[in-house]
Amino acid sequence: MTLSVNPDVVSQAKRYAKKRGVSVSQMVEAYLSAVARPPAAQGDHPVLNARRGTLKSAKIGDYRKHLADKYR
Repeated sequence: MTLSVNPDVVSQAKRYAKKRGVSVSQMVEAYLSAVARPPAAQGDHPVLNARRGTLKSAKIGDYRKHLADKYR
């Protein structure tokens, strides 16, 4: 697999990974694994799961509405 990523994003990802003791490859694999598997329940979404601590009762519809409003 070949990915094209902005060099600034790569640098940020490497710093983030180093602080957490993982490789960028491990982070990418974990993300791809999360988005590739079917949702366990209605409203289950990888982006929301990553934010579960800050968006405890978030629903995917609310998130989509937020994004639509934000990027109008």
